[in-house]
Amino acid sequence: MRTLLDLILPVECGGCGLPGLPWCPECASVLDGPPIRLRPRTDPGVPCWALGPYAGPGRRAVLALKERGRRDLAAPLGYALARGLHRLRAPGRPLLLIPAPGRAAAARRRGGDPVARTATVAAGWLPDCRMAPLLRSRHGTRDSVGLTPAQRRRNLATRVVVRPELLPALSGTANPQVFLVDDVLTTGATATESVRVARRYRIPIHDVLVTCGT
Repeated sequence: MRTLLDLILPVECGGCGLPGLPWCPECASVLDGPPIRLRPRTDPGVPCWALGPYAGPGRRAVLALKERGRRDLAAPLGYALARGLHRLRAPGRPLLLIPAPGRAAAARRRGGDPVARTATVAAGWLPDCRMAPLLRSRHGTRDSVGLTPAQRRRNLATRVVVRPELLPALSGTANPQVFLVDDVLTTGATATESVRVARRYRIPIHDVLVTCGT
């Protein structure tokens, strides 16, 4: 059956197009090093990190997962995210992963939220780690592609909100190290608004970790 499916829909690496594998070892190595410190133009007030630059295999894999329906890439990208989290976590601290809020319309078009999917995979690789999709974007939030940093800030102001039905479930994790996770960080506007909103509910986000950053 696998051979038949490969003939109909050939598998190729999401980073370089190499046939036969969804994610080849050479592309995996691009996201396998220590996380890179980022300093976005809009500073969220917490350390920001990326597994790799928003270029080359990492960028192509993120776009394939988001825009071309390559859900199979959530597994290797989630594993890479778990390795980065392992390097950044404080010894003995439980982890709480909060996916950055995406637009509901985009999630429906993509068959689900790719950031939440990747974060779920990462949480499955790590001991004492939970994923909670605590944040969402209100209706009317525009796609940020093509917006200036100031426009992005205005676009997100008051539109990132907490999902209150998930708050009781968070009480079971004592003193977690909280990470906001996302696929890409460019200006920092989404991270900044997410950190601000989470803090209003006494959920201190300690770090931001993304797959790719600029």
